[in-house]
Amino acid sequence: MTSASGLKNFQNKWLTLRARYLWLRWLERWGVSIASLVLGIFTLVVFRKGIEYFPVYVGYLLLIWLAGVALAQVRISLASRGPKLIAQVVDYTVQTLIHGLLLFLLPIYYASTTLMSRNVWFLVLLAAAVLITTIDPWYRRVVIRFRWPEVPLIGLGLFASVNVALPLIRVPTPWAFLLSGLVSILALGPTFRRGPGASWSSALLRAVFWGIAFALLLWPLRQWIPPVPLHLTRATFARSVVQLEPVQPVTTVSEDELQTWGGVVAFSAIAAPAGLREPIYHLWRMDGVIVEKIALSPIRGGLAAGFRTYSRKADLGKDPVGSWTVDVLTVTDQLLGRIRLDVTR
Repeated sequence: MTSASGLKNFQNKWLTLRARYLWLRWLERWGVSIASLVLGIFTLVVFRKGIEYFPVYVGYLLLIWLAGVALAQVRISLASRGPKLIAQVVDYTVQTLIHGLLLFLLPIYYASTTLMSRNVWFLVLLAAAVLITTIDPWYRRVVIRFRWPEVPLIGLGLFASVNVALPLIRVPTPWAFLLSGLVSILALGPTFRRGPGASWSSALLRAVFWGIAFALLLWPLRQWIPPVPLHLTRATFARSVVQLEPVQPVTTVSEDELQTWGGVVAFSAIAAPAGLREPIYHLWRMDGVIVEKIALSPIRGGLAAGFRTYSRKADLGKDPVGSWTVDVLTVTDQLLGRIRLDVTR
């Protein structure tokens, strides 16, 4: 009773001060947003040295993240029978956890996104989630008011994190993608324990069922998701490649020049985590029509400038004039980037 009365007195004093000073009202409305943004920027600065630090960061954050899921359940009971201030503190804690992780993930996914392709929509989704968790009044209106959007936000952060982390510990990309979907739902297990009579065993069974279903659903949608942590460092068409460097890079070339060259080369350099070794492909198109898919040497991760590789096409057909593109694809057909070349008369 003593602690409850002390908390009530504190709340009354705060309301009195809030009524007297306008800046306290402003701080109450925007303080968490500013704090979340500062914390996110601090996170980016601390881990600016490279993505190799990401497994340690994710391991730390996933522990907190699971606590955030548990706190979300505790908050439900606090909101109904506990002090309002404590429930608000729990709300802000969960919001800060979501925001910090999503903001850290945003530049990683941006690096792997091809902006003029379908996988840009996942980046847009991630940016929207960052924005909602940054602007405190929006978060209160959307998430705290309706409650249900919080679970997808947490799930999005978990999936996006694990999807980056697993390839860093040398899990092959196809398995990493499926496991990311499964693990992100399993980590939300406590949210499946609904109702006073619900048991942990039934919650676990539901989490396993929906985790498998989510992973299987993700597979046909993989081309809509950037192939993190892989990304292009350079990509161009060129006359030739000498010592793994493009010679005479071009974006536009005439038909006569192509005949003189005897063909054209598509060059790409791909950054990948150390220890990763996977096939990569060049998909050649002319005016949107697939011409050929060429398997390249498997990429080897850990190179600062990226793993350099190329494909050459000598037979460009009787009439090569048009728009040529080469898609750089992973083994799961996720788009790493697109190279363009206009052939003129």
